[in-house]
Amino acid sequence: MAVLGVPPAAWAARAQQQEGPTKAPPSQQAEPPKPATGQQNNPAPQAQPPQVAIAVESNVVNVDAVVTDHEGNIVTGLKKENFRILDDGQPQQVTNFAPTEAPITVVILLEYSQALWQGYFGFKGATWAWGFLQGLGQKDWVAFKTFDIKTEVTVDFTQNKAEIQQSIAQLFVPGFHEACLFDAVTETLDQLNGVHGKKAILLIATGFDTFSKHTLDQTYKRLKEADVPIFAVGMGEDIDLRTVSGGGVSYLQAKNQLTQFGQMTGGYAWFPRFQGEMPEVFSQVSAFLRSQYSMGFSPNTPPDGKFHKLKVEAVDANGNLLELPDKKGHMKKVNVYARNGYTPKILAGTGGNQ
Repeated sequence: MAVLGVPPAAWAARAQQQEGPTKAPPSQQAEPPKPATGQQNNPAPQAQPPQVAIAVESNVVNVDAVVTDHEGNIVTGLKKENFRILDDGQPQQVTNFAPTEAPITVVILLEYSQALWQGYFGFKGATWAWGFLQGLGQKDWVAFKTFDIKTEVTVDFTQNKAEIQQSIAQLFVPGFHEACLFDAVTETLDQLNGVHGKKAILLIATGFDTFSKHTLDQTYKRLKEADVPIFAVGMGEDIDLRTVSGGGVSYLQAKNQLTQFGQMTGGYAWFPRFQGEMPEVFSQVSAFLRSQYSMGFSPNTPPDGKFHKLKVEAVDANGNLLELPDKKGHMKKVNVYARNGYTPKILAGTGGNQ
């Protein structure tokens, strides 16, 4: 689950017209180091990358979005005029816009417990995490965390993937039969508050929660306030878990929870059935992070601390939903992945935004 470092070339959309979507080149930009997510295992980084995350600052809401065609290929080359933002259904004027290609900052959050099948999924996830490290770029930053009954920062942010590999190799038998998924997610989101720039969580888990202090509703509420996309990889598709339950939750419910984590944060969830699917999954995660469009708008309403629904649409020159031809030449609407809302925070005594 290391960083999302696989080159996105395989995911670029076919070139359309000279003015149309084009293939995304691999990122060549460098980023400075990051602050820590928890305990400090490595020397303190010296600087932070620019902030490119959703937030409400100076009355501007920033949103990152990824566009794919019907076949899942990343669409690049779009302009500000190709996007429409709806805030609670009301069109907003896009005030700033830029395609973003930058190194990645990712926390690999791995379920490593004996909650199901005597730890089988923990060992399986560790294998996937090891494979994902191969896609790391030299300028990417990754931290490695595991969770069972508690969450542990095994390796703090580093650009040295050998540190992560060593940590994975040292994983022994999972220590507990609990999997506190909700606690691990909320804790990691809180720790990422101080990390600026393009950041994400790569969550490798079954989706079951057995003993968290946080409820699912509390976790969803925290996701609505966060500026961190979650890319979840479910570990239960290759085994019939339909009759299995964890913490009183069925597998289908657990799977839906991972899906919601992705949808609510502008990320995505994959449920591979075979080991051979993993390189493609990791390539998709990398492409999503490296091929984002960053845009912003000024809300028409003052900050109220309430959740506002967001919808980002890709449109053509006539304002119609953007369509691109598939392999057979049939026009299909593109898909836009972005956060589905934001919560402006009111600063006490100032009435301003945060």
